[in-house]
Amino acid sequence: MSTKSFAGFLFGGMVGAACGFAAGILTAPRPGSESRAMAADAMNDAWDSAIDSYERGTRIVNEKLSSSCPGMGSTTDELRAKVDLARERMDQLRDSLSDAVTTTSSQVQDAMSEVSDKVTEATNSAFEPEAKAEGVHVEVVDDAPKASTEQ
Repeated sequence: MSTKSFAGFLFGGMVGAACGFAAGILTAPRPGSESRAMAADAMNDAWDSAIDSYERGTRIVNEKLSSSCPGMGSTTDELRAKVDLARERMDQLRDSLSDAVTTTSSQVQDAMSEVSDKVTEATNSAFEPEAKAEGVHVEVVDDAPKASTEQ
């Protein structure tokens, strides 16, 4: 589209809009304030209708939910109670396990120190230079049958 044809199109659009505005004002059946009041009334009616539809739909959905699931509330309460009881049991088990680990850990530490003391004591007494092995006789015994050299 060329610049000249675009300018003509734009000018024609503005002239058409001005003519339409003038024709609307000259042929309007009622004054503008009355037309605005009618438009506001129509919007208020539409808004009230939308609110009524929403409330009606909400009421119907709530009725359907309560009629289809009458025991849901009590079941939910029972499940919550069971979950709370399970949590309490888990806390008790965790506490008793922690106590058992602490007790066992201290017992293991005591046993390790006792064994370490005994090993140190045995090592020191076994390798003392004063201790001599006297009167020990070692004899090698061969129980295997002797193979004959003759064949």
